[in-house]
Amino acid sequence: MHPNGIDTDRRPFVLVWELTRACELTCKHCRADAQPERHPDELTTAEGKALLDDASRFGENQLVVLSGGDPLARDDTVELVDYGADLGLLMTLTPSGTASLTPDRVEALADAGARRLAVSVDGGSRAAHDEFRGEPGSFDATIRAAEAARDAGLPLQINTTVCAETVEQLPAIRDLVDDLGAVLWSVFFLVPVGRGAVLDSVSPERAERVMEWLVEVESEAEFGIKTTEAPHYRRVALQRRRDGVDNDTGAAADAIGRRVGITAGDGFAFVSHVGEVFPSGFLPESAGNVRETSVVDCYRESDLFASLRDPDALGGKCGACEFRGVCGGSRSRAYAETGDPLASDPLCSYVPEDYDGPLPDRQSSTARP
Repeated sequence: MHPNGIDTDRRPFVLVWELTRACELTCKHCRADAQPERHPDELTTAEGKALLDDASRFGENQLVVLSGGDPLARDDTVELVDYGADLGLLMTLTPSGTASLTPDRVEALADAGARRLAVSVDGGSRAAHDEFRGEPGSFDATIRAAEAARDAGLPLQINTTVCAETVEQLPAIRDLVDDLGAVLWSVFFLVPVGRGAVLDSVSPERAERVMEWLVEVESEAEFGIKTTEAPHYRRVALQRRRDGVDNDTGAAADAIGRRVGITAGDGFAFVSHVGEVFPSGFLPESAGNVRETSVVDCYRESDLFASLRDPDALGGKCGACEFRGVCGGSRSRAYAETGDPLASDPLCSYVPEDYDGPLPDRQSSTARP
């Protein structure tokens, strides 16, 4: 049972379907190593609808995120949103900030029943964002889409990547999140996969300072905050509460049920553009393919997913940590950097009291965001 009261042995909080890897952008951190053209073996519209039918078996109000690449590179995306919404799924999207993300398309998604639009902002200025995204005009297209979502009554989420190149931008991005009226700021701590393998992560000490700052931001902001691939944000928030800092981050949930503390395979599942079922898009170990096996069965019954939901199976610091039941570390980062999804998360600086094993050799930093 997840600490927030949901049985994540039976269903994920979040099911992501990577509709396509096609995208006009060449973002530096792209997990998918997105390409200009669609893959010929992508799930078809009919196969996608069968996947959504299957996903509805998880239960009422299952959250489904359509991602990419750029999900709007497919011409059936609105149709799929409409189909999933009719099944009772909570359909959300993460489109790329390109000229194709027009107000008309945003309105069409809202009319089809989309429950949220998530766009990425990785710089506090036009120049910083566009340089990171590899496309002049991406910042302006993203802001136009955010404003169109507001006009269409579609709740807005802002996604931001934290790495050495973007960490100094976080305060300015926070101000943009507020100005745009977003309901949630999703802060993703880089996992070195895809194009992101050549980027520099922040040090564990810097990550800790950023999370402490995020706790402070959330205690004051009108929007919620969640972290991706950094579940130790929950540990930081719990420690801050224990120390008397006034915040509710450790138990916070946004309007469609996302909470902090979700990890690959435990509250999270990912279906690739060709149907492979992964614990996360950043942990590309397959538990089966939806063309042959139910995504529900992959999530509930596979040995891979079951091991990731067992905090006592964790090794190293994570296995010894008293917070392993509410955090568990990033399984994706452990896999990316060690080849073992059950190893310690190398981004975490916390050392459990009774742990005397080896620690990762990482450059330290005490600078705040």
